[in-house]
Amino acid sequence: MEQAGQFSKSFVTDIPADLGSAAARHFRDTIPKFPEEAVYIYSFKEGKMIYAHGWEEILGYKDAEISMLTIVSITSPEYAPFSNELNDKALRFILSKTEDLEKYSFTIELKKLHKNGTPVPLISKVGVFSAENGQVTAIIGHSQINHSINLGKVMRYAAYGPGKSEFEEDLNKQLFRHYAISKKEKEAVALVARGYSFKEVADHFNVSPSAIEKRIIPMYKRFGVKSLTHLVSFAYDNHILP
Repeated sequence: MEQAGQFSKSFVTDIPADLGSAAARHFRDTIPKFPEEAVYIYSFKEGKMIYAHGWEEILGYKDAEISMLTIVSITSPEYAPFSNELNDKALRFILSKTEDLEKYSFTIELKKLHKNGTPVPLISKVGVFSAENGQVTAIIGHSQINHSINLGKVMRYAAYGPGKSEFEEDLNKQLFRHYAISKKEKEAVALVARGYSFKEVADHFNVSPSAIEKRIIPMYKRFGVKSLTHLVSFAYDNHILP
């Protein structure tokens, strides 16, 4: 199994949650879980999982055995390098912040490996669960099976929070070598595919045309395309656009 990213692995352990604890019972009563969804809370302060629910249903692991290290290690091999690096960069970014920490989160579409070895398409969202004195103490993750995801070669992700633009721009730069696309980039390509000019796309996002060029043109090199038409075709072929 692919291990966690170099930065992240120093923060995660293989210790599962004590589901009989008062905290775990409280979370089970108060945190909603939807069908084909699994939830976890991982405490950096305690260095272990403090809650897990739904993992046997979606990935075959009992809630009492699933650990943070297991979750990051069972990413399907074709997505693991990007997923691990995204975890690293996102964790570095969030740990650099001291205010409004609970407002930060990111999502990624990828495949995890079921305990029996079969790939499972998931949408995973990870956010800050708690913070003390300007430091993150725990994160919460929701992973839900999405049978409608048609994953191609390109991984899709999005960032949320007060520093969303800074977060995504930093991720875009750091993750450039991967076949990945952010929510902002996907939205821009979708408008271009509908026939919008760069100026019209810029007006839609309330930014300058040069900002849109800086968002779209770098994708030529990343995806090995030679024109805007080629980029749109690539987006459809790889299920970036429906």
